[in-house]
Amino acid sequence: MTSRRTRDRLIARLREQGIKDETVLDVVRDTPRHIFIDEALAHRAYEDTALPIGYNQTISQPYSVARMTELLLAAGPLTSVLEVGTGSGYQTSVLAQLVGNVFSVERIKPLQDKARKRLQLLKLHNAQLMHTDGGMGWPSKAPFEGIMVTAAPEEVPAELMNQLAINGRLIIPVGGRSQELKLIIRTSEDSFTTEVVEGAKFVPLLSGTVR
Repeated sequence: MTSRRTRDRLIARLREQGIKDETVLDVVRDTPRHIFIDEALAHRAYEDTALPIGYNQTISQPYSVARMTELLLAAGPLTSVLEVGTGSGYQTSVLAQLVGNVFSVERIKPLQDKARKRLQLLKLHNAQLMHTDGGMGWPSKAPFEGIMVTAAPEEVPAELMNQLAINGRLIIPVGGRSQELKLIIRTSEDSFTTEVVEGAKFVPLLSGTVR
């Protein structure tokens, strides 16, 4: 279930779906996705599908993880990235292997506690986690060269756009039942460009925190 062949099949599928960044593909292949989900679902860890992790949340589909990571890194290496929605910690761990520092926020404390243990197990010490309302980001660590949001708000939170560095990239699914994955680039202090990349399907970005 966790064999090299199983992981290679997943990577072949991601390539077929258009993922081109070989560095991203290597990290997805080498990251043990099975440790980020409950043991009962571990046999499905390398399927290209989202899986439940409790609290009405999911571990993202590997395609979504690879696609959003590829988009984030498309303009070159990043030293400071904000992730909104730590969840299981899987996307966090992929990012931590590819960027300088990851600052990840999560509103559900039990999920964050599990994610922290998994990141420690993988010896990924460049990811900092905070329990907070995700839509507010992490202002004290801003500005960020990249921001990735792994849950969908109805509209892009202004707080997150304000925390983006000039030339910074924000990858975010937006919408209700019908969602679009958007790439927003901050071109100056008060101007942004927005590109709709493709359709998306994420859990909603909710406000407030859960202990």
